[in-house]
Amino acid sequence: MTPPDIGLMLFTAAFGLVGIGALGIVMANHLVRIVLSIVLLETGANLLLMLSGYRAGAVAPIIVDGVVPASMVDPVPQALVLTAIVIGVAVQAFMMTLVLRLYTVYGTLDIRELRTHLERDLAKAAGVPLPGSADAPLDVPATVMRKGGS
Repeated sequence: MTPPDIGLMLFTAAFGLVGIGALGIVMANHLVRIVLSIVLLETGANLLLMLSGYRAGAVAPIIVDGVVPASMVDPVPQALVLTAIVIGVAVQAFMMTLVLRLYTVYGTLDIRELRTHLERDLAKAAGVPLPGSADAPLDVPATVMRKGGS
């Protein structure tokens, strides 16, 4: 039996995290689940970026006592991922702050309900009627309805 390839496992995990995160963003109706899906997607992207700088048998790019290692890993993806993690945490905190604010104002985190609340508030602020559906039935006078129903 051959040992499992660790690189293949890490790439599979990274693509899995990206896929689960993207699917969660598309399928979820709750804002907290959407934020968590964004976190998963970001984690998978960071893992993919880290794997791009990996070399088998390489060591950290540190020169000790004037000895330069023969094979070193690329430090640029590591620096980019470190920066991305810091920025990602700040963006996640901001997203959760917005989610909390939406919950305190509207009392729900369901995006379908929030959309109707936000459309109503925007129409009210703009002084325009709520947008209607082109497929909605026309207003029929009550006298016509009584004649047809009798």
